[in-house]
Amino acid sequence: MLRTENIYKKYGDYTALNDVSLQVPRGSIFGLLGPNGAGKTSLIRIINQIVMPDAGRVFFDGEPLQPKHTAQIGYLPEERGLYKTMKVGEQALYLAQLKGLPKEEAKKQLKFWFERLEIGDWWNKKIEELSKGMAQKIQFMVTVLHQPKLLIFDEPFSGFDPINANIIKDEILYLRDQGATVIFSTHRMESVEELCDHIALINKSQKILDGKLTDIKRTYKNNSYDVGLKLPDTQKTAVLEELKTHFEVKEAHFKSLYDELKINIKKKETQTVNELLQYLTTKGEITHFVENIPTVDEIFISACETH
Repeated sequence: MLRTENIYKKYGDYTALNDVSLQVPRGSIFGLLGPNGAGKTSLIRIINQIVMPDAGRVFFDGEPLQPKHTAQIGYLPEERGLYKTMKVGEQALYLAQLKGLPKEEAKKQLKFWFERLEIGDWWNKKIEELSKGMAQKIQFMVTVLHQPKLLIFDEPFSGFDPINANIIKDEILYLRDQGATVIFSTHRMESVEELCDHIALINKSQKILDGKLTDIKRTYKNNSYDVGLKLPDTQKTAVLEELKTHFEVKEAHFKSLYDELKINIKKKETQTVNELLQYLTTKGEITHFVENIPTVDEIFISACETH
């Protein structure tokens, strides 16, 4: 759907992007991650043709990116901007037509989204009468109503309370299911866990990691498991010491209904999960066995520390 090849961008002596190549699959929700100042916004501006790269190329739907593609991209910037004294309805209609929608089609799409977001009674309100979260909903609607192929959201949940953040989350999934490809840039890692199937991590102007989220998690997992072993108190110390002679064992913390031995145990490279389980069943009743899968937050920190 979208591909960038060897993108470079400098502002004076400052390098914003250094040889960044990305592949955003069609129909994916692609998380563009990185610390503040990493280069995410510079890349988004290049994709939106707000600025041009100093070197490198961008491809949209297999073609070199051109001005005509702007109409097929919906962009919600972190810094939102609406005309405060205009009424919501007339402003939304104006912006929809600005995106190339004929007036009647714009009215049809607006009716659909006003009903879907349950904001029908806002049509005649002025933007200045709305709360920040309400204005964010309008901005979101204006971004998506011309049914673009590619949607780019920069910190889409900022300014939303948890209820409205969940509404927007559901709408992003709905738009993906309708065939849109979504890029979203955020530092809220829990949103990435919930929504993204692909991610790229940019740090210090360079891409340091990208790919399918499940593949990246497999790469970063360390074969450790939280285990609960139910056995008499008198045996706990001896069993723990025995386990330590065979495995890398640490104390674990998880909620449980039992007063069992709680450990984090690292599986040997040559051992299968079934073999580990069989061994543990000889030591006590297993009440808890959960693989430690790294969170996006942990991957983010680890990748940044090693680059």
